[in-house]
Formats: sequence, structure tokens, C-alpha cells
Amino acid sequence: MQEFNAIFGEDKTLIEKIRKMDYEELRSFAQEIRKYMIDVTSVNGGHLASNLGTVELTLALYRVFDPYEDYVIWDTGHQTYTHKLLTGRWDAFKTLRTFGGISGFTNVFEAKVDRFGAGHVGTSIAAALGVEKALKLQNKKANVVVVIGDGALTSGQALEALNQVKAQDSKIKIILNSNGMSISKNVGGLSQVLEALRTSKIYITIKEKLKKGFNEAVEFELKKIREVLKVALIGEDFFESIGLKHFGPVDGHDVRSLEEALRQVKDYPYPTILTVFTIKGKGYYFSEQNPTKFHGVDKFDPDSGIFEKPEGTYSYSEVFGTTLTKIASQDDKVVALTAAMPDGTGLSQFSKQFPERVVDLGITEQSVVTYAGGLATMGFKPVVAIYSTFLQRAYDQIIHDIALQNLDVLFAIDRAGLVGTDGPTHHGVFDIAYLKLIPNMKILTPLDGQDLANMLWTVLKERDKYKGPIAIRYPRDVEFGNLEEICGKIEIADPFKWQLLAEGKEVALLAVGVLAKKYLDIARANGWSLIGVRSVKPLDEDMLEKIFETHKYVFTIEEGAELGGFGESVARKYLRDYADNYECKVQVIGIRDEFIPHGARDELIRYVGLDSTNIEQLIKKYMMKGVRL
Repeated sequence: MQEFNAIFGEDKTLIEKIRKMDYEELRSFAQEIRKYMIDVTSVNGGHLASNLGTVELTLALYRVFDPYEDYVIWDTGHQTYTHKLLTGRWDAFKTLRTFGGISGFTNVFEAKVDRFGAGHVGTSIAAALGVEKALKLQNKKANVVVVIGDGALTSGQALEALNQVKAQDSKIKIILNSNGMSISKNVGGLSQVLEALRTSKIYITIKEKLKKGFNEAVEFELKKIREVLKVALIGEDFFESIGLKHFGPVDGHDVRSLEEALRQVKDYPYPTILTVFTIKGKGYYFSEQNPTKFHGVDKFDPDSGIFEKPEGTYSYSEVFGTTLTKIASQDDKVVALTAAMPDGTGLSQFSKQFPERVVDLGITEQSVVTYAGGLATMGFKPVVAIYSTFLQRAYDQIIHDIALQNLDVLFAIDRAGLVGTDGPTHHGVFDIAYLKLIPNMKILTPLDGQDLANMLWTVLKERDKYKGPIAIRYPRDVEFGNLEEICGKIEIADPFKWQLLAEGKEVALLAVGVLAKKYLDIARANGWSLIGVRSVKPLDEDMLEKIFETHKYVFTIEEGAELGGFGESVARKYLRDYADNYECKVQVIGIRDEFIPHGARDELIRYVGLDSTNIEQLIKKYMMKGVRL
């Protein structure tokens, strides 16, 4: 196995402690863990509801399996806070998601027991199969355990890997944490099967009566009867049909029952899956009442459950959702699509007003994109609302199914740029680079909320004019203003034209999207030109030629990867078409060839050198001393 320089070494103190606790002590300790999670996330933000639901599960798991000797692989970090607390990070947990602090997800560079990094869902089973294969090749014996949520089973990658378990002669132990949720309510046929089992009052009633009528001597017979009941009530067992022994369901908040089931699974010589029913947000009233709202939280008051939000602000997600709803009220061809993120992408209002025109396919980004392509061939105007980092998963579909056929699909790319405390797995810094090279693709970058609304309005109102795949990328950020005022000012505006924000001499700053207005003060103070780049592809060639003609220095600035980014397009354009006619130096400023850590968005802007103070100093040093950027 590859060795990583983990910050946190082997510390079994708490694991040894919980193994000596009786069940009443464990119950109290579970409540202590929950309170600690609430206290920390109320200040730092984090994934709260999902982690509150897996406290007892993790306690029972580590009373049976040893995370330092066995290989426990968690699917996404949304369930791993208790895992972190029990494996040497109790004190460090106060730094959760802060700059320089511990990650909100499993991280191979953070601790040995974080066996596989996971910020995106659906990776655990495939990774576990790979780990198990490596152990076989090394003639090593260890348990390989997966903890995966039922929401993750909507992911194509998870289902593909599940299909291979039997064929790979695997003996992995899969724990299915079923709470009926991913971020929002689960969708799809498999989720309906699990929900039927979860909510079957007949099954629950008969099971309880059987428990009262049998003693331990006939527990084996009781288990067989349970299996018959499951088949009778919900039909053939899906997991059994693909070669896995299916145990459960077990109450995910009963440590004793969990421990008994886990010991049975541990000794079983074939691949197994144990279904565990949990409550998302367990133990905290506000999160139990609204688990979607408390899935990923910013700062909030733990006593009232009220989130802190600067008065008079709106998010870009809200601008998108509000504007799209207004457009859809006038155009019944507009259909919104999401991959299990209707609330996160701002589609809540749209979903309520036009439920028949919202398509949620679960965590299936590839299918969502191709589905949108199918809609487009039938004359509809599909809008795929998706986070930048998650759109990466559908790259082949963007090229093969959409761009190649030049279909009219609009990609509303939320969380573009540096997203903040979710960190490197969620930063949307690659979308310009990975979309720019695709033929027929257009990439728009609004300068503010009003510009975002105008772009959506223009493209969808005049779709016959703006053909083919179009991406509009915008950040996870808020602005001061009023949504009603924005909607009242919406107008048709050419989305491919750049905006001159400040006119100057010698130096021109070409700043992409919302970054542009951050540099207004330094541009005016130094007499520099500042251009707000609203379209990365195509370039505004008319304005670009004027800039090359009238300025000695051109600096491109983008909140995205330098390699393959907007700046490279400008530099290439200059060298190919304008270098013979104009004497100009083009310098590219963006995010270097590295993964950016987690931290507050403003901290990360400074970390990568895109804050106005650093940009001003950098430009002046270059002009005075020729210092390379």
C-alpha cells in the first residue's frame, strides 16, 4: 500500500475506551459526541445532519472492527465526524474546515485510518475492491469494510462496483446506512425498495411480536422468518440476487443490536451487505425536522437553529433559481435538471411552482447530462443546474452526447471557483480548462448577480440566436442587494461582450467574472484599464484588439487553473494574430498547478494571490523589475 505522510498517527485511546464501556455509558457518550459536533459546526460550518445520524453506527463499528488493522472505507466524508473523533482527532476537531485545520472529509494525508479520500459520493465500493485485491496480492489478511449511504446507491459508479463484488470473488463487508436521504430526498427504484422495507408497519409489527415469542435458542429460526417476511413484503431481495448475503435491517441507533449484527457479518465468509436504518439529524431537534437544510451548514445559533446571514444579501444560487422560475412562467419549454441537488442549486422555488418540469435523477451526473440532451432533441430548453466539481463526472457525456450534436443545453454551473471550507474536492477551479477545449461549447462568466440574471434571460429568451451548449459559471458567494430589484431590471444583453469597468493607459487587467469588480479601486488609483470578462469562450475579439493596440501590458486574472485557462486563450490569440502588429506583453494570473486546501473563501483568494492587494503589488513589481509572475 502507498504510504502517505499523515499528520495524525496511530491513537487507539478512545477506541480502547469505548470497547470497555457498557451500553448506558455508550448512550451518554453518543450524546456528548453530538453536542460537540453541534458546537463546532455552529461556528465552523460543516455537514451536520448526516454525521449526527452515524454516531452509534461508528461506535458499534469500532467496537467490532479495528480501523488501524482493518480497512474501513467511508463513502464521502458526510458520515465521518465520529470516525475522526475516535481516531486521534478529538482536540483537532475544533479546527474542522478552518484554514490549516482538519478536513471535513476523509483525507489520506491527514490520518492513516482515512484509507481513501472521499469528497464525492459513490467511490467506496470500487476503492474497497481495489484495496482487497492488493491485500490478496500481498498475502495479507484484513477485513475490508465499506460504509455507504443509500443516497450513494443512486450513483452509477456505486452500482457498477456493486455489480462486480461477486465476480471479483470478494469478501468485503458493506454497511448500507439507509436514512432515505442523500442531501435531499432520495429518488429512483432502489430507494423505493429500501423505503418500503423501512416503513413497512406490517414487517415491523410482526418482527416485534416474533421477538417477544422467541428466546435466544430459536434466534436462528427467527432470522430465517425475517428473511421470508422481507421477500413477501417487498419482493425479491436485490442484493441477494447479485450475490451478496443481505443482513438486517438493524436499528442504526441501537449500539447493542448493531454490534451483534456487525459481529455476525464479520465472521461471514462471503460478501455481505448489512442494512442499517438511521435518522438523518438524529438527536438535534432542528436537524431532525429539516435534515436537508442542516445537511451542509454555515454558522448558526445552536439554541435556535437560526442561520447567520448578513442582512440584505442574496446568493448567486438564489439569483439563478429566482430568475429561472420567472423565465419558466413565460416559457413552458424550460425544464430544470438536477443530480440530487434541488435545494443546493437554488431550484426550491422552481420545484414548488413547476414540479412537472423539474427532473431529479439522483447522484447520476452522467445520466442527467444525457437526459438533457434527449430533451433538447425534442425542442425543449433544458437547464442542467450542477456544481462545477460534480460536472467533472459527466465529461464524456458533455463531449459525446451534447457538444458533438451541438444540442441546446444550458449548464448552470454553481460553485465555480474557490468554494471555501469544503476544500479541494469541491473547488470549481477546473471548469474553464476542461470545457474550453470542447468544440461548440460557449462559456459565460457574469460579473455580478444582475449580470447572471441578464445572461439567463437572454440565452433562454433568444435560444434560436444563441445555439448549442452554453455554460454559465458563477461562485458560491453572496452579494448585497435585493432579488426583487434584480428581477425587475432583467434585460436582454449580449452575453459575449466584455465590459469596460475602468479606462486607463499602459496596463489593462482582464478579470474573469465576479473577480473583476474586486480590482476597481486599484485600477482607478493607478490609472489602469479594467475589463470585466463576461465571456471566456468566445473571446470578445473587438475589445481584445483595442486592448492590444492601446496597452503595453495585459494581465489576465481568473479564479481558475492557469493551465488551459482563459489567460492561455488570450496569450495564444495575441501570439497568433496580433504579435506582428502590436507590441504588448501578456501575463497570465490564475491558480497554479496545485490543489487548494480548505478555508474561508476570502482566505483562499488571498492564499492563491488573487486579492487586490497582491495583484497590485505583483503588477508593479513586474513593471518595475520584470519579475516573473
